[in-house]
Amino acid sequence: MATTSGHTIKAFDEDLDRLRALISQMGGLAEHAIRESMRCLVQRDLEGAERVVENDKKLDALEIETEKRAVRLIALRAPMAGDLRDVVAAMKISSVVERIGDYAKNISKRVPLLENVGNIEPLSLLPEMARIATEMVHDVLNAFVERDADAAVRVVERDRAVDDFYNSIFRTLLTFMMENPNNIGQSTHLLFIAKNVERVGDHATNIAEMVYYAATGQHLADRPRGEDLYKA
Repeated sequence: MATTSGHTIKAFDEDLDRLRALISQMGGLAEHAIRESMRCLVQRDLEGAERVVENDKKLDALEIETEKRAVRLIALRAPMAGDLRDVVAAMKISSVVERIGDYAKNISKRVPLLENVGNIEPLSLLPEMARIATEMVHDVLNAFVERDADAAVRVVERDRAVDDFYNSIFRTLLTFMMENPNNIGQSTHLLFIAKNVERVGDHATNIAEMVYYAATGQHLADRPRGEDLYKA
């Protein structure tokens, strides 16, 4: 029986490692999509933006594969306690990462609509905002692979910086629109993009909460966050 038990444990660990590898692969694609969508926006690269939209199908396919593997793992191995939390977290995280890819796709779809926009301040702020959000995604998925609860907490704490960028961009664009009604169209598109980046940060925070729970069995305590007047 000991040999069978050991074999079962090893097989489960291998299956779980494959799940983590799929999540890492999805994360890499999502991170690349966000960076590319920002590059295409700044450089007005319409063909590149089209590629980001097209490549989103890869993330969709990986999410389906991850869900199938997670369900199969639960059915065949009947994991308990921490093992079960890891598998369920992988399934949930894959859905969130797929949604992050959707935000990159949404941003890229706006690139042709902003082909002639000038170099206004929000356009210079967006890449840095996206950089922070993308790093949050990268770090939180590493935390999942390594079952690092402390790293997950640090990701949550960095979401404030993304929110601050969004608030600054919102105020700037609002002023820009009030100064000249002709600016309303392009400002609306930029605000939409900023909101998508802000949501990437939110989703990284959501993943961090899942990682923390999977690693510790406890829910991440609510942390004080400043009032956000501009956040929907």
